[in-house]
Amino acid sequence: MEKCKILVVDDESRMRKLVRDFLVKKGFTVVEAADGVEAVDLFFEEKDIDLIILDVMMPRMDGWQVVKEIREYSRVPIIMLTARGEERDELAGFELGVDEYISKPFSPKILVARVEAILRRSGVKTASEILTAGGIELDKTAHQVKVEGNPLDLSYKEFELLSYFMENRGIALSREKILNNVWNYDYFGDARTIDTHVKKLRNKLGDKGDYIKTIWGMGYKFEVEE
Repeated sequence: MEKCKILVVDDESRMRKLVRDFLVKKGFTVVEAADGVEAVDLFFEEKDIDLIILDVMMPRMDGWQVVKEIREYSRVPIIMLTARGEERDELAGFELGVDEYISKPFSPKILVARVEAILRRSGVKTASEILTAGGIELDKTAHQVKVEGNPLDLSYKEFELLSYFMENRGIALSREKILNNVWNYDYFGDARTIDTHVKKLRNKLGDKGDYIKTIWGMGYKFEVEE
């Protein structure tokens, strides 16, 4: 599946890099524009932009004008970034057809979460919702797993465990960390519950179960050599 493509528009290169780095880490493809004119040109050249993150105050053409130009031809989701926090600016943005409005400074993690939420509402599956590794494909939205194209029947916890492993590919994970993230509570006592689930998951994955490496005295690591 192709990655979702996002156009990031801001005249500050540092801001573009910050946003780009967080989006790329989540599996998105990012193209950048430093002003409104470049943004409009890029949007119509690329033709496959899934979402636009757009600053308001920019040289040559501001964000409002960019929205007007694009809205004449497309309903692509648009998130507006601005240093202003005035209600009238937000209302003006929504009237022009802006989908989301975020004031600077903002949390990049929150911005990415908003991006994913808007794309879900738009019916676009984001790269972070489809995880692939070594012949395993995990669809978080549909809650389905396929191994070499064949459906695999997993329990809810087995699915969550595999999803967590694939999202943290190559990272050594302690049993405590896995339990906190998959079971969503602080775990006290022995950790046999996670060992039991890992054993079942390995069996269901067949030879792909070898991707789940045991780190003695600590936990596990999901590792695929491709």
